[in-house]
Amino acid sequence: MEELLRYFQRELPGINDFLDEEANQLNGLVRDVAKHIIGSGGKRIRPLLTLLFARALGYGKDDYYDIACSLELLHSATLLHDDYLDDAELRRGRPAAHLVFGRTETILAGDALLALANEMGARYGNAKLSWLLAKGIKETAVGEIEEIVFSKNPSLDRETYMEIIIGKTARLIECACRCGAALAGSTPEQEDAAGEFGLNLGIAFQLVDDALDYASPTSETGKPEGGDLKEGKVTLPLILLMEEGDAAGCEALLEALKEKSLTDAQCQDVLAQVREGRYSEKTREEAAAYVEKAKACLDGFEPGEEITVLKQAADFVLTRTK
Repeated sequence: MEELLRYFQRELPGINDFLDEEANQLNGLVRDVAKHIIGSGGKRIRPLLTLLFARALGYGKDDYYDIACSLELLHSATLLHDDYLDDAELRRGRPAAHLVFGRTETILAGDALLALANEMGARYGNAKLSWLLAKGIKETAVGEIEEIVFSKNPSLDRETYMEIIIGKTARLIECACRCGAALAGSTPEQEDAAGEFGLNLGIAFQLVDDALDYASPTSETGKPEGGDLKEGKVTLPLILLMEEGDAAGCEALLEALKEKSLTDAQCQDVLAQVREGRYSEKTREEAAAYVEKAKACLDGFEPGEEITVLKQAADFVLTRTK
């Protein structure tokens, strides 16, 4: 992972400085909210993926920050809106923005970040980049809507669960990869390969995220332990548990999730059962298959530093603990 760490350490300061400069230009009502979520950390995987694919395909200019960082702003906007809708208390170990600044300010800040991201992408006068961003926003919104609908009538539906995580997480990561390829003037085949890498990586990323919710303490993840369970979300560790459980118990749990009526004691019992059955580990195993699919998408690219880093980034997704 040495190349990966070296690459991140080299590129992250520039990305963070650019994000800070853009946030500083927002209206004072929403500026502090935006800086709160942007400055709360994050892996910056989306802008880095854009940069990596652009360079892997021979892009030599240094004007990539606008399009690369637009993806991070889109992601930050969805986090602000998600935390408001979920009534979340923590984000990356810090109080959620709506609890610090208020609900109105938080929603408006999310809207402002979405608008700013679109404007940044349009700075190139490249219709393909603007189209990719718009498509990424739409698909992410659809994924979030599907998740809300699913939570109102939860079930053991793996297909729906996969559609949700593809929409709410993987499509934006796919978009980041496609934007990097498009910036470099790639062929359609190269862009599709980059997009498939991002899609599979995004699925793996969300699967690991869902596993962490049941397996890692708040001190590591920065989110409440079992937060998905308390919010009534059905993710793969829980699906695996219920698939092997009795029908009556499964129905009772689904009804409690639907009504969001699980007590703390019931949540702790479910968490214990997930751990005993190693369902978080099994979820990571599913993620590993998608990581291999992602890496296979890189076979047609010219070997080089960026391709090495992309492969290491895919492997890193499986090992992360937060």
